Amino acid sequence: MKLLDFFARRPIFTYEEFAASLDADGPRSIKTRDSLLAHHMKTGRILRVKRGLYASVPFGASPDTFPVDTFLLAGKMADDAVIAYHTALEFHGKAHSVREELLFLTGKAIRPLSFRGYEFRAVRFPSALVEEKQESFAVDTAERAGLAVRVTSLERTLVDVLDRPSLGGGWEEIWRSLESVEFFNVDRVLDYALLLANASTAAKVGFYLEQHQKELMVDDAHLDRIRRHVPKQPTYMARNAKGRLVKQWNLVVPSQVVDRAWEEIS
Repeated sequence: MKLLDFFARRPIFTYEEFAASLDADGPRSIKTRDSLLAHHMKTGRILRVKRGLYASVPFGASPDTFPVDTFLLAGKMADDAVIAYHTALEFHGKAHSVREELLFLTGKAIRPLSFRGYEFRAVRFPSALVEEKQESFAVDTAERAGLAVRVTSLERTLVDVLDRPSLGGGWEEIWRSLESVEFFNVDRVLDYALLLANASTAAKVGFYLEQHQKELMVDDAHLDRIRRHVPKQPTYMARNAKGRLVKQWNLVVPSQVVDRAWEEIS
């Protein structure tokens, strides 16, 4: 009964969590643990997602068709996993569109995983954060189905998708998604942007904040703070993409972003 309670409380769980629950009443052998897992998989009570990661199947549900929470899966792909980039926008309910690729940050080398039509992809923590031991800067812990998952805050997500737009779904998706957020802690945005120590990223963040200065209540002092870190020479916002030079940020911005071309066809 205790094990069934564990399954009921853990829609997603790791082998280590399963072992810890069993060992609470006394150490069990690896053979015993594996036998119990095999038994409950055979009866359809649990589903193996990948080695060391499992999903609990509610009573009466089919292990082949019951819906698995993909956010919980992404958050359990590694013990240091952080839901990030476009997937963080989706988690916060701010993504303009839904994607079948789920992204998570980790310091480990993890192969991509396909599961029920979804792709789970690991992204390494930015090297600047690793060097400063700041991988958890602006990371929130949220509750989902009774379990804790780690996800980048909206402030960090704003910077991350501008830093690596291919992981944010492209410029239109990024702009439409971020513009659905009513409030950012601008100081926190700047703190994180500068922590990345990337002049191009600083320019992109500054450009975005200036474009939305009124809506986001961005002070001139905020813009002045990040402007000191922009590139000394003009830098392309997107590689090999023609655009217009925005002099105050030394940034060549794609014409579609400057003109908000997507609004013409919406």
